[in-house]
Amino acid sequence: MLATVKGYYEKGKITLKEKAPVHTKTEVIVTFLTEDKPVLDKRIPGALKGKISIPDDFNDPLDDLKEYM
Repeated sequence: MLATVKGYYEKGKITLKEKAPVHTKTEVIVTFLTEDKPVLDKRIPGALKGKISIPDDFNDPLDDLKEYM
């Protein structure tokens, strides 16, 4: 069974805002919801220039599909 209970972490302790839905020893997974936004590298326009090529016959029909044409 999976259940979610809100709470908060402060000074090394986790305090739940509501009663846990289990009454016996149970494994838990704690996820911390921080408000810190991940640092993303800035996108550099043109960074892939010269690294990607498109063949001249890119728009030509594929031989594998000739029977459907």
